[in-house]
Amino acid sequence: MFHILQYRPLRLITQNILPNMCLKLMLSRPALFAQICKSWLSSHSLVGNKNIILMGPPGAGKTTVGRIVGQKLDCPVIDIDDDVLETTWNTSVSEKLQDVGNERFLEEEGKALLKFSASGSVISLTGSNPMHAAGMQHIKKNGIVVYLDVPTTVIMSRLKSMKVDRIVGQSPGISLKDILQFRKQFYRRWYDIRVLCGVDVAAEVVAEKVLCAVKRYQNSELETFISTRSSRSGRSMEKGSCKYFSDVVIEGLAPDGGLFVPGGGLPKFTAGEWQSLIEATYVERAQVILERCIHPADIPASKLAEIIGTAYGENFTCSKVAPVRHLAGNQFLLELFHGPTASFKDFALQIVPHIFAYCIPRSCNYLVLVATSGDTGSAVLDGFSRLHDTDKQRIAVINFFPEDGVSPIQKSQMIGCQKENAWSVGVKSDFDFCQTAIKQIFTNSDYTGFLTVEYGTALAAANSINWARLLPQIVYHASAYLDLVHQGIIPFGSPIDVCIPTGNFGNILAALYAKMMGIPIRKCICASNENNVLTDFIRTGVYDLRGRKLIPTFSPAVDILKSSNLERYLHLIANENGQLVTQFYNQLENQGHFQLQDDLLQKLQQDLVAGWCSEEDCLAAIHSVYTTTGYILDTHTAVAKVVADRLQDRTCPIIISSTAHYSKFAPAILRALRIAEIKQNPLSQLHLLSSYSPLPPVHWGLLETLKKKGNEDHQVCAADMSMLMSHIETLIQNHFM
Repeated sequence: MFHILQYRPLRLITQNILPNMCLKLMLSRPALFAQICKSWLSSHSLVGNKNIILMGPPGAGKTTVGRIVGQKLDCPVIDIDDDVLETTWNTSVSEKLQDVGNERFLEEEGKALLKFSASGSVISLTGSNPMHAAGMQHIKKNGIVVYLDVPTTVIMSRLKSMKVDRIVGQSPGISLKDILQFRKQFYRRWYDIRVLCGVDVAAEVVAEKVLCAVKRYQNSELETFISTRSSRSGRSMEKGSCKYFSDVVIEGLAPDGGLFVPGGGLPKFTAGEWQSLIEATYVERAQVILERCIHPADIPASKLAEIIGTAYGENFTCSKVAPVRHLAGNQFLLELFHGPTASFKDFALQIVPHIFAYCIPRSCNYLVLVATSGDTGSAVLDGFSRLHDTDKQRIAVINFFPEDGVSPIQKSQMIGCQKENAWSVGVKSDFDFCQTAIKQIFTNSDYTGFLTVEYGTALAAANSINWARLLPQIVYHASAYLDLVHQGIIPFGSPIDVCIPTGNFGNILAALYAKMMGIPIRKCICASNENNVLTDFIRTGVYDLRGRKLIPTFSPAVDILKSSNLERYLHLIANENGQLVTQFYNQLENQGHFQLQDDLLQKLQQDLVAGWCSEEDCLAAIHSVYTTTGYILDTHTAVAKVVADRLQDRTCPIIISSTAHYSKFAPAILRALRIAEIKQNPLSQLHLLSSYSPLPPVHWGLLETLKKKGNEDHQVCAADMSMLMSHIETLIQNHFM
């Protein structure tokens, strides 16, 4: 059996070999001795007895990168091809493959790996090692597997220059590209860390990336979260009070009433790293981006891959998940309605329930509270109802929505999405009341403590105040840009604008985060309907709710006056000054308004521009686009289209977020298309729309939901805090007790 011990220079010095030299150096040159010790301790703490195992396709640079990493850490470097296989077989790898063939080669290679053992080393695997499960399980036990993820086109170019025309597993009729794609499933199964390797990245740079990635992997305490209203930085928080990703997923709202944000900011991608994702699928892009945002100590890469695959698999009707469609001129639509409940909320809410179920402790039941202005409700109910049965027994969700403040189809959908662990409650008020009530319930420690003690149930939030809700939205904004590059519309690095119908500020905040992470977004255009408090704020710096009343519109999902996620953006541009953010929101709560200082307003206006759309202009835009293109916009997308037409300067492409399917707003669409309005049930309205053979077709998920019987059954509650709390208790008793 091969067994290679870690080389430990400090141990040689401090034990019996060189004690006098060690003592002399320590006494005569203490600074140099301290530097040597510090250097060794740094590398030892990074590696310890664990191996760094480099994995990737042939041509990924594993051997070269491994040597550089080993040199930097001053530890042994083992190349499986040269140091294990050829030594064991007494022949070259290529000759062995030619002698025994593909299947026998993989088995022999795996057996050699099973007999191999090392400690504190850098190990470069062969490209085919990951295809032998037992061998990989053996070597992974004492190592951190680092996947050098190189685009297939780059690998093929490298192999061509190396004059390699055949690799393990390839047979007549199977191309080199096909076998490389086939192997990816095995690489994804085994890695702990992924390192993106672009087109022309030097081995030295990749080696540094490997070291940084390993350091991150071993130091989850570097990625803590802070409240937008906290004056403390994440690094100065008292011991034991640090919040990690798992904590903020469960808690939702910070104890001081603020929102959680990452203390160290968001990860940055280089241009080369983004470019390496141009050929990737949506699921692959989501995996890479979310891995950078979620520490593997919270969710390992393999589990995250499972969650993403489940979320964006059969649940979405379009294989591209979030396709970008050319509308007209320099305008493109980002279609975000191909999920099961036909809105952009599905992107987060098909993922978040599985993340939540993974993160929560098994010793407690959880009740998830949600307030919705329309689309969130059905998306939350659908997402949590898809959990495994064992998870549904300990996780339930209540969706509060304005009883008379959503479209008829949205209401029917929310009621139709109710399941054994998911309920809808209509509230005789507006969305702002529902959202404020939930925040007050979360900060009522007496009430939440009572629920925990009396019923063994904790509360959690699934609104966009929950940090996990924002991350999947970053993905589709980044993916849309990469799609434009992939389609040849723009070269990478050219800017785009985005225009987003905005109510609670979560979607547009995700676009701003994508920009911070390296996507070349020039301006984010905030599109409001007649509830245009955000438009006024972005133009003037004054957030003023005095005298404003919520106006019901054709675009109810943005019928919002208090935009929760704006707080996260203000915290960002205020350089994480939590005291200032607290001052703003105390003033808003007590006086109904606050005003930004001039310097903050200038920062805001570098990122954002804003406009609003009347009801008449919204309907006119739907009619105009349909008559010229045959495409039907939903009411929210129409709001964004109107604002984009007014504010874009046409010097670059603009991506308009199409946040919902028009099927959800059939009465308004029928009116916009000048079809005689009929007083029929929602299902009949969808059948009428379908008869016009529209583009895109009527949403299948809505049709299926509305066909279900008993859609009219739901609870209704007065706009009273004590009544809401009573409903919560009753539902807890019915489900968990």
